[in-house]
Amino acid sequence: MNILLVLIPVTALVVIAGVALFFWAVNHQQFDDLDTPGILPLLDEPAADTPSAPAEDSAGKP
Repeated sequence: MNILLVLIPVTALVVIAGVALFFWAVNHQQFDDLDTPGILPLLDEPAADTPSAPAEDSAGKP
Protein backbone atom coordinates (compact mmCIF):
# COMPACT_ATOMS: atom_id res chain seq x y z
CA MET A 1 0.00 0.00 0.00
CA ASN A 2 2.94 2.33 0.63
CA ILE A 3 3.99 1.97 -3.01
CA LEU A 4 0.94 4.02 -3.99
CA LEU A 5 2.46 6.95 -2.13
CA VAL A 6 5.34 6.78 -4.62
CA LEU A 7 3.54 5.72 -7.81
CA ILE A 8 0.80 8.37 -7.77
CA PRO A 9 3.20 11.37 -7.68
CA VAL A 10 5.53 9.72 -10.21
CA THR A 11 2.60 9.11 -12.55
CA ALA A 12 1.44 12.69 -12.11
CA LEU A 13 4.94 13.94 -13.02
CA VAL A 14 5.03 11.76 -16.16
CA VAL A 15 1.62 13.04 -17.25
CA ILE A 16 2.63 16.66 -16.63
CA ALA A 17 5.85 16.15 -18.60
CA GLY A 18 3.92 14.59 -21.49
CA VAL A 19 1.43 17.45 -21.61
CA ALA A 20 4.24 19.99 -21.43
CA LEU A 21 6.10 18.29 -24.32
CA PHE A 22 2.91 18.20 -26.38
CA PHE A 23 2.31 21.93 -25.95
CA TRP A 24 5.99 22.63 -26.66
CA ALA A 25 5.68 20.71 -29.94
CA VAL A 26 2.51 22.57 -30.89
CA ASN A 27 4.09 25.95 -30.14
CA HIS A 28 7.17 25.07 -32.24
CA GLN A 29 5.07 24.12 -35.32
CA GLN A 30 5.95 20.41 -35.19
CA PHE A 31 2.45 19.45 -36.37
CA ASP A 32 2.02 22.01 -39.16
CA ASP A 33 2.91 19.77 -42.12
CA LEU A 34 2.13 16.09 -41.55
CA ASP A 35 1.94 15.04 -45.23
CA THR A 36 5.19 16.24 -46.83
CA PRO A 37 7.69 14.18 -44.75
CA GLY A 38 5.93 10.96 -45.77
CA ILE A 39 6.06 11.89 -49.46
CA LEU A 40 9.71 13.01 -49.58
CA PRO A 41 11.21 9.51 -50.06
CA LEU A 42 8.89 8.93 -53.02
CA LEU A 43 9.99 12.01 -54.99
CA ASP A 44 12.16 11.45 -58.07
CA GLU A 45 14.29 14.57 -57.75
CA PRO A 46 16.89 14.76 -54.97
CA ALA A 47 16.23 16.98 -52.00
CA ALA A 48 17.65 20.50 -52.14
CA ASP A 49 19.78 20.06 -49.03
CA THR A 50 21.67 16.98 -50.25
CA PRO A 51 25.04 17.64 -51.88
CA SER A 52 25.08 16.94 -55.59
CA ALA A 53 27.91 15.27 -57.49
CA PRO A 54 30.41 17.65 -59.09
CA ALA A 55 30.04 18.19 -62.83
CA GLU A 56 33.75 17.58 -63.49
CA ASP A 57 36.21 15.12 -62.04
CA SER A 58 39.59 16.11 -60.57
CA ALA A 59 41.28 16.00 -64.02
CA GLY A 60 38.90 18.63 -65.36
CA LYS A 61 37.03 16.26 -67.67
CA PRO A 62 33.24 16.36 -67.68
